[in-house]
Amino acid sequence: MWLLAVGRCSPILRPESFFSMPIVVFVLAAAVFAQGTSEFMVSGLLVPIAGELGISLGAAGLLTSLFAAGMVLGAPAMALVVGRLPVRHAVLAFLAIFCAAHVVGALATEFPMLLGTRIVAAVANAGFLATALAALPRLVGPVLIGRATAVLVSGVTMACIAGVPAGTLLGQAWGWRSAFWAIAILSAAALVLVWVLVPRDEHEPGRASTAGQRPTRPERTGSADRSFRGEWAVLGILPVRAAIGAGVLVNAATFAGFTFLGTITAGVSAEGRWIPVVLALFGIGSFAGVTLSGRYSDRYRGRIVLIGTMVLSAVWLLAALTAHTLAGVMIMAAVAGAVAFGVGSTLIASIVQYSAPTAPRIAGALATTALNIGAVVGPATAGLVVDHTDQPSIALWCGAAFTLAAAAVVLADYRRRTRSRYGSSSSDSNSGVSRSAS
Repeated sequence: MWLLAVGRCSPILRPESFFSMPIVVFVLAAAVFAQGTSEFMVSGLLVPIAGELGISLGAAGLLTSLFAAGMVLGAPAMALVVGRLPVRHAVLAFLAIFCAAHVVGALATEFPMLLGTRIVAAVANAGFLATALAALPRLVGPVLIGRATAVLVSGVTMACIAGVPAGTLLGQAWGWRSAFWAIAILSAAALVLVWVLVPRDEHEPGRASTAGQRPTRPERTGSADRSFRGEWAVLGILPVRAAIGAGVLVNAATFAGFTFLGTITAGVSAEGRWIPVVLALFGIGSFAGVTLSGRYSDRYRGRIVLIGTMVLSAVWLLAALTAHTLAGVMIMAAVAGAVAFGVGSTLIASIVQYSAPTAPRIAGALATTALNIGAVVGPATAGLVVDHTDQPSIALWCGAAFTLAAAAVVLADYRRRTRSRYGSSSSDSNSGVSRSAS
């Protein structure tokens, strides 16, 4: 999650802007790393969990699918619950709940109890991520939102590279419960750091956040409730809807391809020995993509999204066409990871950027929900097609289809903005001519 020194000599974004970022952003990314590891590592522990608790492998799979569903529902629900709380209180509460859920999960002796802890952990994870994303404009200012978002999202990519393999190996060596204890310890450490580093006076929405200003008095409860409910009107803003729609589709493509990447690799390698390597290449590529896009997205966000979705469509198509060779799978895993997460993290920053002025308390929830709807819809759709065709590589074609749809959404929004811009310029020009004539 620590940004690589890629492009340090860039004239666009100076290196000192990275070092001026508050360290609390990296602490929040560390918490996201622990949460991302928890989300994905269970897929490597299903067999021992099923064996110890006496359940079928299919039933154990509910631990992953219900976690994803909890993430989708948890972000907007938790935004409603804690929308008026200071950021510090909210993230501490979510981290504490997430940590406690893993302690209970590690001690669980019955499957329903373990399943319940996964749902609670998912809701807490979604609430934490939504709150952290919504807080970025206040923590780093509008100029560094893209880079701060990249740091936060890199916690997920680092979980794929290091956390998930480490958690799986730990579970295999010491039992699946040890992996849950490890996540609890990591979360507790992050909890302490957040307690120390997040400012005590981090402002609730509605209070002055500019240095030197006197904070305004809190709104009355009824007025705050109405104001909070009114934030959902942000969904009527076209750029917000376009960013959310594109975010859902791009992430659906990403997780559709990633879910079946191991199966595709097993089909072109001897005994699947290259699966960890290919998955690691995807994770390394995704980390590089998030890092590089984070350096440029604050200035060139629109271009990255517009050009990136088109390039990503071609990347998934090329990945599908080369999926019959091991070399093709390895190369395209790294490329697809880089482009997919680079575009995806930029879209997340776009959702926050477009939503925050009108809906500061739910901006992060919108971004988190878009990400996780894609994470559910993509694999589910690809799974149906793969089952029907019995060809795992078809998941890559699904990724291409999702991304083409995302490119269409982005292009339509770009054309609408262009027409609106030139229309406004023409109106201003005509008004000036009229005033001159009069």
